Amino acid sequence: MNSEKKLFLKNFIWNSLGTGINAFNSLFFLIIVTRVNDIQTAGIFSIAYATATILYTLAMYSGRLCQVTDIENKISDKDYITNRIITCIMMFIGAAGFLVIQQYSAFKTTIFALLAIFKGIEAFSDILYGVMQKNDILYKSGQSLSIKGFVGIAAFLIVDLITRDLRWACLSVIIVNFIVLVVFDYFIITRKLIDNTRKINKANVVSIFKSEFFVFVNSFAGIYILNAPKYAIDSFLTEDIQAIYGYIMMPATVMTLFTQFIVMPFLGKMKEMYENKKLKEMEQVTFKIKLIVIAFGAFAVFAAFLLGPEFLGLVYGLDLTAYRMNLCVIIASYIFYAISYINLVTLTTIRHTFIQFVIYVSSMVIAFIGSNILVKNFGINGATFSCTTTLAIQFVLYTIATKVIMHKERKKLNC
Repeated sequence: MNSEKKLFLKNFIWNSLGTGINAFNSLFFLIIVTRVNDIQTAGIFSIAYATATILYTLAMYSGRLCQVTDIENKISDKDYITNRIITCIMMFIGAAGFLVIQQYSAFKTTIFALLAIFKGIEAFSDILYGVMQKNDILYKSGQSLSIKGFVGIAAFLIVDLITRDLRWACLSVIIVNFIVLVVFDYFIITRKLIDNTRKINKANVVSIFKSEFFVFVNSFAGIYILNAPKYAIDSFLTEDIQAIYGYIMMPATVMTLFTQFIVMPFLGKMKEMYENKKLKEMEQVTFKIKLIVIAFGAFAVFAAFLLGPEFLGLVYGLDLTAYRMNLCVIIASYIFYAISYINLVTLTTIRHTFIQFVIYVSSMVIAFIGSNILVKNFGINGATFSCTTTLAIQFVLYTIATKVIMHKERKKLNC
């Protein structure tokens, strides 16, 4: 095996491990809260984490995808980092405004605030991971995520067991992530990779806001679409139902995680294919990824039907057999979401973002209206149907847009 293949494999393994544990940390947190505290507290944690994740998209703004696929490399790492500092501040202001409007209890407000800080640290780390990936050491970001994941979950569990207070448990994870960010992410790794000869260019920092606005809106809308039923539940149902919906939603995130595992290591190659006008090869790669995702999704639905509620019941200590079909339908709907994500990566790589803006805003409006009507009238079944309908519509729109745009690009480049 040559050195290039070894590096690719190393990047893939560590990125998969790190991204995996990071993606599943909310699952482990929810299990701990349910077991150590109670189902009402779990419901609060579930909606608070969902909101923090939506705010996280504001902190991410342009995301690592645009940073890594920056073909001309005109914008320096310092510019991206400066932009991320500003967006993180914007996120915290947004979180404060949300809490003022909602007027939650002191306990619920504190949980929201702590999880917002946690996701803010995560967002800033990601811009440093982008620096690592551009320097072909993606495995370092995987190592960082692994440390944060394993140590953070352990700290959360120990502190919650000792204090029986979710606030202290959340604070412990913040401390772990902040230490790893400062010591490992910055001082050990990225400080020596950043080009200090280039000064911060204010025009570039502003240009990121302008050029990546549609990417930000798409990300924000995308996360909202997935969590719209939770907000409807927060408005019309109880904390118990919120927790149960969180339990049956969690396995579906495996689809998102699995897709990211497959796609992320290919970002650089997709960028090179586009630069070299190899659009057919690029489409072949994405087609194969889609087939793998569909096969994995079909297996996940089958497994969920056979043993899903029983397994979740063992994990959470609750009887969830009444929600078997809800679980299967939601996992199936995430197959649509996963394929849409692959199309998103394709269109973003070739810098077609406006059409994605149209798709996401349309889907967000459908999710908002549909989830409120359906949840109010049909409870958790309405939440399930709302999720599935929205993601199916989004899938259809993304598939049509991607086929049309890729056809036009091939004609334009004569390939």
